[in-house]
Amino acid sequence: MNFAQIDSIEERLKLMKFLSRTFSLRAHQVDIEGSFPFANINDLKTSGYTTLTIPAKYGGQGISLYELIRLQEMIAEGDGATALSIGWHMGIIMNLHEKNLWNDSIFKFLCEKVNNGSLINSAQTEPKTGSPTRGGRPETTAFKEGQGWVINGRKTFTTMAPVLDFFIVNATINETNEIANFLIPRETKGIMIEETWDSIALRGTGSHDLILQNVIVPEAYLVERPNAKNRKANGWLLHIPACYLGISKAAQKYAIKFAMDYSPNSIKGTIIDLPNVRQKIGEMELKLMQAESFLYSVAKQWDAAGEQEREKMLPALGAVKLTITNAAIEIVDLAMRIVGAKSLSIQNPLQRYYRDVRAGLHNPPMDDMTMELLAKESIFNYHNE
Repeated sequence: MNFAQIDSIEERLKLMKFLSRTFSLRAHQVDIEGSFPFANINDLKTSGYTTLTIPAKYGGQGISLYELIRLQEMIAEGDGATALSIGWHMGIIMNLHEKNLWNDSIFKFLCEKVNNGSLINSAQTEPKTGSPTRGGRPETTAFKEGQGWVINGRKTFTTMAPVLDFFIVNATINETNEIANFLIPRETKGIMIEETWDSIALRGTGSHDLILQNVIVPEAYLVERPNAKNRKANGWLLHIPACYLGISKAAQKYAIKFAMDYSPNSIKGTIIDLPNVRQKIGEMELKLMQAESFLYSVAKQWDAAGEQEREKMLPALGAVKLTITNAAIEIVDLAMRIVGAKSLSIQNPLQRYYRDVRAGLHNPPMDDMTMELLAKESIFNYHNE
């Protein structure tokens, strides 16, 4: 069955649940090897999933943000690294369409490529700039030569690097000192991937370094001149908390199954009947209910809002990411307390969930930036009452 041939979210979730179970069977080996989940990404491509955020006029389904995060969450229940990886591709396509950021002919060209299996991600982070959300200027440079641009630099954390067909690279234009985004096809001469990814979390994302040495792209491939001072609200980034919510749900399910099966000889029955275990299960469920409610409601609000209303949602979007990422860490910790020392075995998925959810603290927006934004919002509202 193909995602593009299914109209209802319920049927798409059913298909994704099947794929997610397959991903979970592969997750341990990918994590142990620090390899890349090629089979998972191929399954998502051949199932038609990677085309769902393409607008209908260009051959996709133009699914809503709410539907995207539900599907991404389910992928993460099977494998967090696969979910976070493909989430960037899915969200970028959605964002380009929603904000009409590129020349229409270039965007149409990209959609045609994606419909034929191509994948895309941004390469924005650099060794000396840190997170792009903190305002660091790219040391990657671009200068005009003839009818094209020559680009040089190094990018870090290029998630899904082993299979990307297109990179969106930000660079400083030498002549004007402006920052611009360039679309760079993988086959372009001067592109190299250096396999530097050695993180203990989300080991399967293949977030290696992208090296650009005298890379030449056509003039039209300067696709955007973003205004760093005018920070935009980006609903598509909710794919990040959706990933960590999915991982925490997998931890909860594992802990409950363990508690239902484990029967030490010191008690009659299994530990599922022990009050202290049930207390922790209840705490996990409460945190998941709160996280789901917050994430889903803000996603639906985004889908229903117009452009001006969406720009006012920046504090709420940051609050969702902060809340769910930290809740996911707490939920996995509770699951590990139920399972005990067995959760620390390299064969046990809980230790992988524990490492993976902590990566969320380092995905944008960062907690301190969100708190500052919420403080500004609160003070602004106070002065305008």
